[in-house]
Amino acid sequence: MKPTVLILGARGRFGLAAARAFSEAGWQVLGQIRPGASARLPGVQWLPIALTDRAALAQAARGASVVIHALNPPYPQWETQVPLLMDAAISVAKTLDASLMFPGNVYNYGASMPAVLDEDTPRRPSTRKGALRVAAEQLLIDSGVRSVVIRAGDFFGSGRGSWFDLALAKDIQKGKMTYPGAMDIATSWAYLPDLARSFVALADKSVQNPKSLARHSSFCFAGHSLTGNDWAQLMQAAALEKGWLAAGESLKIGTMPWWLIKSLSFAVPMFRELSEMQYLWHTPYALCDDKLASLIGVQPVTPLPQALRSALAELGM
Repeated sequence: MKPTVLILGARGRFGLAAARAFSEAGWQVLGQIRPGASARLPGVQWLPIALTDRAALAQAARGASVVIHALNPPYPQWETQVPLLMDAAISVAKTLDASLMFPGNVYNYGASMPAVLDEDTPRRPSTRKGALRVAAEQLLIDSGVRSVVIRAGDFFGSGRGSWFDLALAKDIQKGKMTYPGAMDIATSWAYLPDLARSFVALADKSVQNPKSLARHSSFCFAGHSLTGNDWAQLMQAAALEKGWLAAGESLKIGTMPWWLIKSLSFAVPMFRELSEMQYLWHTPYALCDDKLASLIGVQPVTPLPQALRSALAELGM
């Protein structure tokens, strides 16, 4: 029988990418969505059950051996929702006696983080959202459920809701790219379909050989290390290919108006939350995935030009 995965928040960006990846790998996929929401994706059995109805959700997901926590509320709701969502995910995984997998980020490390991050890098969050993430992962560890965290940098691909579509690609059809940080500083980017395939590979391990993973395991996903200049070259090539730039024409580069965002942060909750994370655009960092590769092998990474084409196509460009 095919193994079964339950994806909590399966309509979100990472949730959809995970649903596709698990389905393509032959898993039976159960996708939790809120009641009344619509969703279409071949190979997925949708469960329109509120996360608060944990008993009904666990009953509908009987037989699932892996649960993916793909729930990510808007920034202004993090303080109240992040602990509640992790608690709900833990409760469902416990009832199912399933492994719980969670996509981590780099907020845990804080503004003093070193240039290369791995599983042993100290957690020194310098923001409220970083502290919330550290606390959520500690809930996971303390719960005793079998659990896996795969940590990655900024997402791109698989729809809307990241810096890629909100800034970099927002005006690309007009021949312009807006970059939020210093153009010469490299940061880590995760193409979501690639990250989702790493989740599948580790889930396969947890089912086939449970002893290959510790009760709680943490991994880093390297993805792509890119500067603003790297993105500009990629966007320039894509814009020329699409005809958004004429031959010989150069991409215009805009900067993020952080001064305006900060000045309005007292009135606009999202601006306040974004301002807190500005340091990420001026702090070079990369993720070392040696531990992940040693367990699942080196995973194929989609070549950047191909990943960019796909990411733009998913935005209707």
